[in-house]
Amino acid sequence: MSTPRQPSRPRPRPRPPHPRGAAPRPRPAAPRRPAPQPPKAIRLADSKRRLRLVTFTLGLVLTVFAGRLVQLQLLDSDQLAAGAVANQYVDLPVPAERGSITSADGVVLAATVDAYDVVGDPTLYAPDKLHVPDGPEQAAALLAPILGRTKEQLAAALHTPKTRWVMLAPRQSPETKKQIADLRTELAKQADTKACRAQKALLGKPADQGGRQYLDAACVNPLAGVSPTETKRRTYPADGLAANLVGFTNADGIGTGGLELQYEKELAGRAGRATGASVGGRAVATGSGSLPAVPGSDLRLTIDQDIQWAAQRAITDQVANAGAEKGYVIVQDVKTGQVLAMATSPGFNPNDLAHASNSQLGNPAVQDAYEPGSTAKLMTMAAVLDTGTANWDAHVTVPNTLQRSDRVFHDDVDHETWYLTLAGVLAKSSNIGTIEAAEHLGKTQPEANQVLGDYLHRFGIGQPTGIGFPGETKGILAKPEDWKGSQQFTIPFGQGLSVNALQATSVFSTIANGGVRVAPSLLAGTTGPDGRYVPAPPGAETRVVKPETAKTLTEMLESVVTDEQGTGNKAQIPGYRVAGKTGTANRVDPKTGKYSGYTASFIGFAPAEAPRVTVSCVIQDPVNGHFGGQLCGPVFKQVMEFTLKTLQVAPSGSEAPNLPVDWKP
Repeated sequence: MSTPRQPSRPRPRPRPPHPRGAAPRPRPAAPRRPAPQPPKAIRLADSKRRLRLVTFTLGLVLTVFAGRLVQLQLLDSDQLAAGAVANQYVDLPVPAERGSITSADGVVLAATVDAYDVVGDPTLYAPDKLHVPDGPEQAAALLAPILGRTKEQLAAALHTPKTRWVMLAPRQSPETKKQIADLRTELAKQADTKACRAQKALLGKPADQGGRQYLDAACVNPLAGVSPTETKRRTYPADGLAANLVGFTNADGIGTGGLELQYEKELAGRAGRATGASVGGRAVATGSGSLPAVPGSDLRLTIDQDIQWAAQRAITDQVANAGAEKGYVIVQDVKTGQVLAMATSPGFNPNDLAHASNSQLGNPAVQDAYEPGSTAKLMTMAAVLDTGTANWDAHVTVPNTLQRSDRVFHDDVDHETWYLTLAGVLAKSSNIGTIEAAEHLGKTQPEANQVLGDYLHRFGIGQPTGIGFPGETKGILAKPEDWKGSQQFTIPFGQGLSVNALQATSVFSTIANGGVRVAPSLLAGTTGPDGRYVPAPPGAETRVVKPETAKTLTEMLESVVTDEQGTGNKAQIPGYRVAGKTGTANRVDPKTGKYSGYTASFIGFAPAEAPRVTVSCVIQDPVNGHFGGQLCGPVFKQVMEFTLKTLQVAPSGSEAPNLPVDWKP
């Protein structure tokens, strides 16, 4: 192995020789280096001065920090705490449980059941929170078909600024709550896929790193800010039974019809308040700062469920058979004035108001004003008997026509001259005979008008009944001094004045009660939040006619039903003595204010010898027939027979007196 060859060292280049004879060139002188200087001494700053500066700076910073701490902890603590609470907590209403409405026998007609308010937290729908620009609109599109509200209404609610709580739909059913909860769970699962988690990881990052501002729609749960909260909802277990009487509540649970409206204050109770924390879009009550709600009172009505059902079925069937516009039946206890049934047709189902028309939602039994026709003759006869003007057996000659003022009067049928007793005038329902009897109430017609007007007023005509029902009409009764022309002759037989059905029923109950009027009532009593039952005060009593007058009138009314010439034969009930009166009146159309069609009615009580209940039937604008005895007589019989059996009233133990109705000249 050969040794590597080392590179040769370059040889120095030989200097050229001086030319001969030339002197050598002198070398340049080397530059002089400066003499080395001694090093300068380093001068240090004053350490005490620097320490003072640092100390001052640190002290200044700490002073600022301390001042800010004092401000936050002491001076602004309440304001900041309130702000924090405002951002984290919401003030929640605590609804009071609405009182129930029951029949006299304890059957629930209106009650409150569990329900759910669907609420939302608008702050969770901000674009930087939900990470979509149209969160409220997406939520609204999902909720609209479930809640039955428009997308625009729901979106507007979720756009509400500066609040963490908005009502989207009150008092929804448990089924609706479950539907929303299931949909919310499903959306949450869809938004938790691997792809969606990857998108969420890019939120807020710079664009050059693939950052995102919004998520895809599939990665968002639009219902994250919506939650159902427990509340209550009104329900009517009996559906349409006594619906026109009980009434209904609106979507907010406030009474807006019938007794629900009349007793809104008592039923509603007093709402409370509670502080709740907003957690994941749900308002959760914390219990702090709460004001407990006070439940509403329960109402017990005078209505008997079974009698109400029988009355409602009877009038519904007859309205349909007669092709009538409507009809109503009232059953009243003659001793207490309590209403045992108040049925109307057509009715409605308060659980399904969407399918009820406005005309069906009222209670025409007390809200309709109608001309009573011949049932009002009872009051005229009461005035004649009570003043001693005539007795039941007074002879009355009844021509076929009668001229009075500017009008010629007729009875409902053409006839030869009738020779009737006063009882016969009532039994055959003669308009002409009634006019002749009423004329003798005074020496002059104005005096007679005044006497009759006074008795009508005593019977409660032209005045509220006292039940206080919303929309009740007091009827129309002009002052006697204002009765002019033919009106002063039509009022005695029930035209030219108007009543509601409860007023008309009360007139007959007054005679059945020996001449004492007891103010009608619908409320038996209330049970307060403390569980104590308080009975309603008894109805006010007013003596209208003498007892002997009432007894004679009762016997006259029996002739209407029992005599073969009477108009109320269809109201007879085997085993019971019945007293009653038919009514057939020209009907005033409320839309035009003109006479159109008829009002058919029958009102009576039983047992006549010891009256227990009064039943009235009124049918408006029938097509198939129009006489009161023909249309309402059978309804009276059906309802009265059922009522007597339900109340276990013993059959009559005596025969009707059968007062003579005519005389031979």
